[in-house]
Amino acid sequence: MTFLLEYFLIFLARVIDVSLSTFRMLLVVRGRKYPAAGIGFVEASIYIAALTRVLRNMDDPFKIVAYGLGFATGTILGSLLEEKVALGLATVEVVPQDGREAELETRLREAGFGVTVLAGRGLRGQRPVLMLSCDRKSIPAVDEIIRDVAPDSFVTILETRGVRGGVIPYRKAK
Repeated sequence: MTFLLEYFLIFLARVIDVSLSTFRMLLVVRGRKYPAAGIGFVEASIYIAALTRVLRNMDDPFKIVAYGLGFATGTILGSLLEEKVALGLATVEVVPQDGREAELETRLREAGFGVTVLAGRGLRGQRPVLMLSCDRKSIPAVDEIIRDVAPDSFVTILETRGVRGGVIPYRKAK
């Protein structure tokens, strides 16, 4: 029974460690260095504890398997956590293909998003480009409006390091 507990602890430590690593990197990319450093401290401590348990008895292949499975599971869990937390901002660029840009602009504005309309030129001539910045958690709402109004639109979603001024819906509440 203690062997199973040992394997489980190694597995669990790696799941937590790798999930924290994913989240820490997200914070670093977003410029939040002090919270990232705190998470890094915890992450490194857990990593060393797990690795020590494996290295104590390298003849036990199940510890190595538990370590590897914990890493793989932590990678998946960290990715899911990152999607759920969705820290940061995004810029959404929309090129409607069906002439419904006015309706799309209106619906996005009614939903509280600031929309800038630019003149674009593509292979088939002049096209409007609707551009907006929002917090990443708002992307599903923006996407739902686009799919409802102009489903054939060309859409790009870009990571945004920061914004200043303009209309960002999440800032209205603050």
